[in-house]
Amino acid sequence: STYLLHGRGLNKQQLRFIEQPPTITAQPPSSLIAFPFDESFPMTCEAKGNPRPEFRWTKNGQEFNHSVDPRLMKEENSGTFVIPNNGNLTEYQGTYRCYASNTLGTAVSQEVEFIVSNEPKFPKETLDPVKVDEGQPFILKCDPPTGIPPLQIYWMTINMQHIQQDERVSVGLNGDLYFSHAVEKDSRTDYCCFASFPRIRTIVQKTAMSVHVKPSKLIKCAPLSANAILERRPSLLTPPGVQSEKQLVKGDDLELECIPEGIPTPKVEWVKIGLGLPDGAEVENHGKLLIIPRADQKDSGKYMCKAKNPLGEAVHYFTVTVEEPPEWVSEPQSQLSMIGTDVLIKCSARGTPEPSITWRVNGVPLKDSPAANRRIFDDTIIIRNSKASDSAVYQCEASNRHGSLLSNANIMIRNLPPMILTKDGEGYFAVESRGVTLHCNAFNDSSESVEGSRFKIHDDGSLEISRAEKSDAGQYTCLAKNTEGSSNIDAMLYVKDATRIVVTPEDQQILKGSEALLSCLAEYDESFSHDFELVWEKDDIEISFNDTPSFFSGATSMCDMLSKGSKSLTHPSGLLAFPVSCDFLNPLCWVSDVPDAPENLVLSEHRGRSVKLTWIPGDDHNSSITDFIIEYEENKWEMGKWRELLRVSRNQNSAVLRLHGHVEYRFRVYGVNSVGAGPPSKPTEMYRTPPAAPDKNPENIKIEGHLPHEMDINWEPLLPIEHNGPGLEYKVSYRRQDVEEEWTEHTVKRHSFVVKNTPTFVPYEIKVQAKNNQGWGPEPRIVSGYSGEDFPSTAPDDVAVEVMNSSVVKVTWTPVHKDKLRGHLGGYRINWWRLRSLVDSKKRHGDKHMLTFPGDRNHATVPGLTPFSEYSLIVMTFNGRGNGPGSHPINFKTPEGVPEKNPVFRVTDVQRHSISLTWTPPSEPNGILTGYLLEYQLINGTEEVGALQTIDINNPKTSKWVLRDLEPLSKYKLYLRSCTTKGCGPVVSEECTTDLETSEGHWKISEALNTSLTSHTIDGLEPETEYIVRLIPISRVDNYSIFEDVIMTPGLASVHGGISTQGWFIGLMCAIALLTLIVLIACFVNRNKGGKYSVKEKEDLHPDVESQGMNDDTFCEYSDNDEKPLKGSQHSLSREIKAGDSGDSLVDYGDEDAQFNEDGSFIGEYGPRKEKRVSAEIKAPVQTPA
Repeated sequence: STYLLHGRGLNKQQLRFIEQPPTITAQPPSSLIAFPFDESFPMTCEAKGNPRPEFRWTKNGQEFNHSVDPRLMKEENSGTFVIPNNGNLTEYQGTYRCYASNTLGTAVSQEVEFIVSNEPKFPKETLDPVKVDEGQPFILKCDPPTGIPPLQIYWMTINMQHIQQDERVSVGLNGDLYFSHAVEKDSRTDYCCFASFPRIRTIVQKTAMSVHVKPSKLIKCAPLSANAILERRPSLLTPPGVQSEKQLVKGDDLELECIPEGIPTPKVEWVKIGLGLPDGAEVENHGKLLIIPRADQKDSGKYMCKAKNPLGEAVHYFTVTVEEPPEWVSEPQSQLSMIGTDVLIKCSARGTPEPSITWRVNGVPLKDSPAANRRIFDDTIIIRNSKASDSAVYQCEASNRHGSLLSNANIMIRNLPPMILTKDGEGYFAVESRGVTLHCNAFNDSSESVEGSRFKIHDDGSLEISRAEKSDAGQYTCLAKNTEGSSNIDAMLYVKDATRIVVTPEDQQILKGSEALLSCLAEYDESFSHDFELVWEKDDIEISFNDTPSFFSGATSMCDMLSKGSKSLTHPSGLLAFPVSCDFLNPLCWVSDVPDAPENLVLSEHRGRSVKLTWIPGDDHNSSITDFIIEYEENKWEMGKWRELLRVSRNQNSAVLRLHGHVEYRFRVYGVNSVGAGPPSKPTEMYRTPPAAPDKNPENIKIEGHLPHEMDINWEPLLPIEHNGPGLEYKVSYRRQDVEEEWTEHTVKRHSFVVKNTPTFVPYEIKVQAKNNQGWGPEPRIVSGYSGEDFPSTAPDDVAVEVMNSSVVKVTWTPVHKDKLRGHLGGYRINWWRLRSLVDSKKRHGDKHMLTFPGDRNHATVPGLTPFSEYSLIVMTFNGRGNGPGSHPINFKTPEGVPEKNPVFRVTDVQRHSISLTWTPPSEPNGILTGYLLEYQLINGTEEVGALQTIDINNPKTSKWVLRDLEPLSKYKLYLRSCTTKGCGPVVSEECTTDLETSEGHWKISEALNTSLTSHTIDGLEPETEYIVRLIPISRVDNYSIFEDVIMTPGLASVHGGISTQGWFIGLMCAIALLTLIVLIACFVNRNKGGKYSVKEKEDLHPDVESQGMNDDTFCEYSDNDEKPLKGSQHSLSREIKAGDSGDSLVDYGDEDAQFNEDGSFIGEYGPRKEKRVSAEIKAPVQTPA
């Protein structure tokens, strides 16, 4: 089938060779200000058209030939000229308009006003001083000069210090300085008004003004009556009267001002009659200025300001009208029409007041260029049966007192042969059962034809086919024709199977940072197998998987989305894109996040120490807000630190804030939802509260008595923000609670007070009240406490001890009466110490032990005692001051217990069938030793464990034993325990392996050595032979060695060729001896000359541990004075003694609980461990006969 189509319009390429009327392409702004610091001022006018337009200008409605003025700079083929800043610019000041003309018409630019700014100056004048009575209002006039806006007014002193403004003193919108009432401090001679013009970078100063405030005689003489006389009802200094009108342009800030006078200084309130103040309204200048930013029509209406003080009120009403500059409703459009048609040019605008419409044709008023076929009906020009001569440029200008709009409409009347602008041979693809459009954009076509109910031709010449079928595929021809000729193009249509999404993604809601998986599977026409594309979009923007790191494509049918990059609702689309067929779905994916910061915080309802805060909540990001947190920052004590002030529920967007006095606050708000807390809003402006008396008194009052006749009173001071004003002090009041007496009061600035000369530990009532310069805080609450404590005066009576077992006793006593405590009862303490062991009466231990039992009680248990010992014990009470006297000592004895384990248990000799053992008694037998329990068993390997063999040794003096009839080369484990009548103590063990053959060596024993010796020489040894050397105390078990080592005798060559035979060694020794002799002589000479050598000091620094050993009369068997440690003692087989350890330690003697007499002397005899001290001082081997 063939279809005939028509169309409208031309593209730029085809219009290139067609004549066109001029069109303004660049024009100057509506006003051009000649700033003195600019080099030049361009008057721009550019236009296009065919033929090329020519330009001319008018100034103030008169022709202005800019080309003949040599000072002006012109551009070729342009209407632009430049005014240089090199002379008097005043002659160029005026209103300009540019005209661009060719043979088809004239286009007109908007008017531009060229403004030459004059330097603003205050007039030179002499100002009389302003004299005013104290308490009366007065105004200092500024009357700033005119200049380029904006204008900013500042009142300062000659020294450039700003005049402090407050509720009493403020600057009005006109720049005047208003005083609600005069006070003496207003007297000064240097009030200066400064006018700033920032656009021309100029600040000018008015002549300084002098103010003299005449003090009131009533105030000086009778202040009480004067205050009543001076108080005055409010009235308004500005505006005058009770009603005024205010007009402003839409988009400007509405500013309403009321400055009152009166005593006390009135407060100003603002209301809008019939409605509340608009959202975003701001009150500034201490409540005297109402600002509504960017006002629009809804802000029109009636407003009222009310100035109030305790004596009355004054009101003023404002009728506000928000007007608008012109705005196009229907802007005239350029048209290209055929000859003989009717042409309609529509132009309408709105504004307040209603704009007036002015028509021009080619820059000439319409009434001055009449045409018979042209008529004006309301806002439309109609040209009937248009002719080629009707081609022109029409201007429509809409204007009111706030501005004007100008539009040029090019009207062309021409007959041309039809032209089809759409490309020939285009191919179109359609999807079965869906619509398709074939384009044919034609110009100057007058024909129209179509066949079929599913086919429609649009005004632009396009053919629309609805519900395409397979049979619709084929070639289509578009034919355009008129009286001047015809034109046609062909197009091909292909109909394909529809593409369908068969697996659809589902809606999801996820948290930020988690992962969402959206799946998509589709069916499509097989002819598009190479062109198939699956496209994912988010919020109508295609997702690039390569460029977007938070999206991952696992396959052509999946979108794996990480929500970390989004904080709002996401709307991904699965879009299957083909040249013809596509299908799409829009699954919703909600990403939850913390809420955005609230906006538009506004402070209103200022009531001194309370203010109302309103805000607009931020986006909750798909998780409902649960709370709003209001924080504050004050700039006096903790500047920069935000603290929580109030928490409100989610359905509130305002809150009344209760504040402290004498503080400058800023506030901010943030929201909280299930995800977390959002960012805070921008802070509000500063809000200053007036001073007031304290709202609260100190808390946590503590009464303590560190000394018997004093009482310390401490309390938690008020926070700085809680002072509510300057001059904070505390009044401390106290009185005895147990007697009738008046309150004693003291005023302090610190947060503590000490009451002197009080009775010991008596009850008091105390209260602390805060005050500042504004007055007293609320009535304080009374707390009770006691004066200072003293030590308890008596000890507990009837102290008794009940022995529970060998290591635990129970102590009872009669509690101390409260009158004797002289303080708060802390509890009781038990001190005890060991007098002696019942095994050896000479052994005494004096270390004291103590247990504390808090609270009121009459018994306690003392654990950890040593069995079979005698103890002494006292009981005392204590309070906050300290311990009282102790009770009379009570002596008691603990019964026998089991012994401690043996400190020494070792193998002394191993043979093929025997093992020799030795041991020492336990350091604490805890009773009378009855003997030992010796056990052993074969432990060859983990599987072969022999039966446990037991030997009862009934002689407690036995300290060695030989196990016989043992298996050769076998490992045995040996166990030893000491026993009393109460049982056997803990076990000590050793392991040993028998030899394969009997050892050939035998022991040789030397004669008894004097304990004063430090070395012993063993003769008759074989060279290059290994020996075992032991040092054994005669008083102990024969085979118990204090020292044991293995030595190797040297060969004969080394003996005879030793170092002592070398000549250099002999010489060295002689030199050393000579030097030693010289030093000794020098010391002797120095001493004879009076030099002092403090032997006592040296003894203190280096105590003679050997002499201590000699003075111990219990060390009978031998003395170790002047002994030196045996060589090689660090290799002792015992491995328990450190080399060079020559210091004497009390721990080495018997128990660790060593006791001392009052003079520091040691009590009791050395225990078995003192051999450790001896072995530590042996420096050379001593041969002991076997």
